[in-house]
Formats: sequence, C-alpha cells, structure tokens
Amino acid sequence: MSITVRGISSDSASQPIQFERIQPDGLHRPQTRPVAIERPIAIEFNGIGYAVMMASPTDLEDFAVGFALSERLITGVQDVVAIDHHPAERGEILRVTLVDARTETLLDRVRHRVSESSCGLCGIENLEQALKPLPQVASDARADDAAIFRALSGLRDRQPLNRDTGAVHAAARCGADGQILDVREDVGRHNAFDKLIGAMRRTGATWDGGFALLSSRCSYELVEKAALANCPMLVTISAATDLAIARAQACGLHLIVLARADAMLVPPR
Repeated sequence: MSITVRGISSDSASQPIQFERIQPDGLHRPQTRPVAIERPIAIEFNGIGYAVMMASPTDLEDFAVGFALSERLITGVQDVVAIDHHPAERGEILRVTLVDARTETLLDRVRHRVSESSCGLCGIENLEQALKPLPQVASDARADDAAIFRALSGLRDRQPLNRDTGAVHAAARCGADGQILDVREDVGRHNAFDKLIGAMRRTGATWDGGFALLSSRCSYELVEKAALANCPMLVTISAATDLAIARAQACGLHLIVLARADAMLVPPR
C-alpha cells in the first residue's frame, strides 16, 4: 500500500549567517558559516493535534512515519494513508491520515499525553505506561567488531549537514559488513532515528543482519525506537544510561556504546 504524499519537505537544512570572529590577539573580522535550521513541526493524526517537535525541516515524510511507529500509533507503513505537508509562517505542519482501524489506538494514546515532549516520557501519566514491555528483537546481528569500526570511520563523511554546521545528529543504517547504507540527519537525535526508521519502512529496507549507528548518547527512548523497529544492534558514539541498558537487556537488543575509533564498550547482556 503506497502512501499519498502531498507537499514537499524543504531541501535545505542550513542557512548562511554572518558572525563576528574575535581572536585572542584582538583581531575582529566577519565570518560567514552555515547554521542548522531548527523549526517547530506540528504533527496531526486524523485531524487531532498530537505533538510539536523541534526538528530539521527535511525528510519530513520519513519523520512522520518513523514518529508514528515510535509512538506505537501504527504497526507498519500499511497503516498510513496519506501525509500532507503544509509550510506555515512559523514552522511546518504534518497532517497524517491513518487507517480507521488505528483510530482507537490513537485516541487512547492521546488520552495519556498530558504534555508534549521529545523525550517521549513526560506525556505519559504513569510509570506503567512509560515503561511498557518492548517486543523481543527477532532479527540477529551478524556484524563483527571490524564492521562496527569500519562504519564509525565512514560516518563523518556521510554527515554533510553536520560538516557544515556542527549542530546536528546522524542516524545511519549499516550493513553487516559495516558499509553505511542510509543516513538521516536532524537537530534532534530522536528525530534523526525516526527519519531513518521511517525511510526504511517507506522503501521496504530491512536491517538484514546490520545495525544502527547513532551520533549521540544512548538514552532509553532510543533503545525503544530500535526495538520497535526490530533493529538487532544499536551502536552509539556516546554513553548509555542505566535504563537504556536495562531495556536493551529485556528486549534482546545488542547494545554497543562509547564507540570510538580506538575502543567501544559492550554492556552486560
């Protein structure tokens, strides 16, 4: 089932701004450099205002699908009928139409959201809702240590927006051999991962024994996104929280953190 997409995401995620460069020797001179664009993205599902996220205004169709999956509003791309993108004066609006069968799930989720938050936790009324059991990861990772180091060495060259601005995160889909297959960038680490997951669902791509590589710390909600996307291995450049490690253990997600060129850490499984 194909998704009807109306409206086009921006193809620019940065804009040049002139700064005044001040050096220790007292020299002042103008310097122009790209700055990452950050915009409020209002997301509606079946006419219901659901969340406002701060994000880069690119690949928003992927973001809509990935965000819906992460929020457990849909089970797959077949639950999305259409995505309408409307640029607004102060941001962007994504109007997502879900199949009727997902209406009850949507209304139940809305009832539990007492506020919007990119962390995915503050809008949940109680701990039971916040820490619902995750599905067991059903796919296996086949990547060895060499493949992970290979992906790490190639990630920088696949981050054009961050290379220009130094202000955004990346989420990459890596093959079992460490080849970087897809990358999405965003000012928010959660948004970048949602965009990658959404892109995979829209194109039918699978992990196929590979892994996700994120240029961020490993928080519990990123583990949840990985589990819901049936990602067999999650590799993050920065450290993990204790809750992230515990959630990964519970769902069978292979976790690697503090992954750098010289070493990486594997938490207890």
